[in-house]
Amino acid sequence: MSIPVILDVDTGLDDACALLLAARHPDLDLRAVTCVAGNADVDQVVRNTLLVLAAAGRHDVAVARGASRPLLEPARAARHVHGEDGLGDLDHAALGLPAATGEVDQRHAVELLRDELLAAASSGERITLVPLAPLTNIALLLRTYPEVAKGLRRIVFMGGAAAVGNATAAAEFNIWHDPEAAAVVLDAARELEIPVTMYGLDVFYDVRVSRDEAVELLAVAAPATRLAGALVQAQCVKFGTPSATIGDAGAVCAVVDPAGLTTSPLAVHVELAGARTRGQTVVDRREWVGDLDHDPHGIPPTVVDVALAVDGDRWRRLWLDSVASK
Repeated sequence: MSIPVILDVDTGLDDACALLLAARHPDLDLRAVTCVAGNADVDQVVRNTLLVLAAAGRHDVAVARGASRPLLEPARAARHVHGEDGLGDLDHAALGLPAATGEVDQRHAVELLRDELLAAASSGERITLVPLAPLTNIALLLRTYPEVAKGLRRIVFMGGAAAVGNATAAAEFNIWHDPEAAAVVLDAARELEIPVTMYGLDVFYDVRVSRDEAVELLAVAAPATRLAGALVQAQCVKFGTPSATIGDAGAVCAVVDPAGLTTSPLAVHVELAGARTRGQTVVDRREWVGDLDHDPHGIPPTVVDVALAVDGDRWRRLWLDSVASK
């Protein structure tokens, strides 16, 4: 049976790679997509999401607009990575992409998530929630409607890292963009006993598609396949590299093919106060903690499955096969 999933996105280049995979893989049942400010402003995120789903031929998937800014701070788009439109400023007409004609659900993203998860619970299902963006929508959901935990199988989110940062030397972009939301989600997941997997920067860059493979995808007539090639090519051109990461799509791969990922259950804390470390996911990897009287913080109370290694070639092929399928 297919796995029911909902994606929460801030659709930039790598979110688009993830959307194409979730929309086209036969083992996934994409129930809905919710949008939040992050890589671009939330209205642009909605437009980008509708464009990707239209290219994938998935007008049946509900799309809802969510939070337009983090819980406490202004939104800070990542145009330096994703372009002015958040999607690499691609020439849609030249790619032969269909117009983003899908309608936006009139419910707020949090209400759509609530309705889908409670409906799943009432029918005996459980949905895997895959946030690929700042966790603002998910924090609002879990604190406002904690009963949705009954319809959640687990949360697999792209964010954080055990060792590195990108928005800052310490913090990954999604967590840095709204660290309070990330802290709320981890705390709520512990209270509600929701299993969580953190797919962070430690593995994010390890699933890569070559520029030559992008050219092959661009030669295919199917709009979704051409878009997939354009997404990879845009990154290769922008960063001057022979290959590009599929980024957020790895979190979707983790749902489809968990055997390709190595994780470890580790205590995680989101740093909120550090002048240079705000937004860092502090992952406690101590093998022996001994007497913690010397440590005023102790061990963070929330334990999640932290991604530490990935079979990049295996997931590269999974993504290519999915986006190139008819």
